[in-house]
Amino acid sequence: MKLYICWGTGGSAHHDCHKAHQALIDAGYKPETVKARGQEHLRSSCNSSSREVHALTGSFFVPVLVLDDGSAINKPDEIEAWAQAHPAR
Repeated sequence: MKLYICWGTGGSAHHDCHKAHQALIDAGYKPETVKARGQEHLRSSCNSSSREVHALTGSFFVPVLVLDDGSAINKPDEIEAWAQAHPAR
């Protein structure tokens, strides 16, 4: 499991990347986190992580959760819902 998050994650609890990460932690996961520059206006100067996000989703926005089967969830509310519905064993 890999979670792409923005560079500023770790602060405010209302931030989408923080909420997605915290939902996974609360569900018992320890996702590999990858920091990406995740805004549409930064695409011209994107790093390799941002290019990976775009290849997975067609967008530069994060958070993006990549599951072990390779499928990706790129909406914060859906990441939180997935974590609640699939707690770690």
